[in-house]
Amino acid sequence: MSTEAMHYGRLTRYLHWAMAALFAWQFASAGAHAWLEDTAVEAFLWASHKPLGLLLMLLAIVRVAWGVLDRGHRPSAINAWAGLGHLALYLLMIAVPAVALIRQYGSGRAFEPFGIPLMSGFEGEIEWMTAIGSNFHGLFGWVLLALVVGHVGMALWHRHSGDPAIMARITGRGID
Repeated sequence: MSTEAMHYGRLTRYLHWAMAALFAWQFASAGAHAWLEDTAVEAFLWASHKPLGLLLMLLAIVRVAWGVLDRGHRPSAINAWAGLGHLALYLLMIAVPAVALIRQYGSGRAFEPFGIPLMSGFEGEIEWMTAIGSNFHGLFGWVLLALVVGHVGMALWHRHSGDPAIMARITGRGID
């Protein structure tokens, strides 16, 4: 295996860790919304949930595109289960905000993330669109959280079971 394929490149690592931080914020905001409703903590965190969700979806799309373009210069999955787990993570990173956007549009409410008019509002509601978002956004989001916890758990397990090279692939420690 070439030196290039022993680890992920800088762009991939930066995207990974930036998205990890944003996901931590998103899961904290969802948790606050679910369990700390009508508190200052919820108000603080929840205000950014929709715009950051859109940003995460865009970053996930960039990451998928970059992964396809860079596929010859990255390490392969350590086994089929790891490959399937990563595929599920990517699918959910796009599906969770996508169903939220469908719900947002169907609600008839305007959506202006970061002050950028993305969806203008309209009178009424498109019920099937709001139903998709209402039925699947939260469910998919919690499944995504479970997969993220599993992903982190497996990375730590590999790190502490005598295979620190697995973590070095994405941390960049000792490779640049």
